[in-house]
Amino acid sequence: MTTIAVASTPLVEALLARADDALVHAHRLSEWCGHAPMLEEDLALANVALDLLGQARSLYQYAAEVEGAGHSEDDLAYRRDAPQFRNALIFELPRGDFAETIARLFLASAAMLPWWQAAMESPDARIAAISAKAEKEVTYHLRHAGEWMIRLGDGTEESHARVAAAVAKYWPYTGELFEAEHPAVAALLPDPAPLRAAFDATVARVFAEAGLDRPRDGWMQKGGRRGVHTEHLGHMLAVMQHLQRAYPGAVW
Repeated sequence: MTTIAVASTPLVEALLARADDALVHAHRLSEWCGHAPMLEEDLALANVALDLLGQARSLYQYAAEVEGAGHSEDDLAYRRDAPQFRNALIFELPRGDFAETIARLFLASAAMLPWWQAAMESPDARIAAISAKAEKEVTYHLRHAGEWMIRLGDGTEESHARVAAAVAKYWPYTGELFEAEHPAVAALLPDPAPLRAAFDATVARVFAEAGLDRPRDGWMQKGGRRGVHTEHLGHMLAVMQHLQRAYPGAVW
């Protein structure tokens, strides 16, 4: 199957970045289907993954329209190779254990909720509509993950150690979630950088209840927004894109 060449513009790239974040994170969460520690959580993580998949679809659809090259949402999801993806690196890292999954979901949701809330005020009606729906979903994601962070952090010695290790693992990847948008899209999409204060406040509140220490800020991993990824994304895409690569253009 041949890959597509996306007619890149700042707005298309920005939409793809958020769509890729949601798609890759949804795939990682879906890997828990049938493997979560309890049935309720199995369903909860699957539902969060479906929310994120819906966000990805809406953003891919709009990106394809803005691009105007005749591509579909499936083309953007299944016919781009890893260097063409613009997701933040935190989402492509392996699933890890349950504590790692919850820590990643919490940190990502704490970063994304204020972004979606700000994007609801976009003068672009399509972006505002997508954001209004996503804001409701991510509000739930943050509450769900936050409650688990407290339960694990303030639980047993084992659960506390695991979630603390998970936070330490993912913290160096959080900086990329606040990289500035291209100036050309400043009027349509919120700049993530000023939203770091809202993220910090959420983290401080939940960590205080969970008995967790906030890691020190330092050097941050980055590259995903420019298409520089870990080897994990390529392996993930090989699984996710298998059907389209084996049977190009297949439909149900």
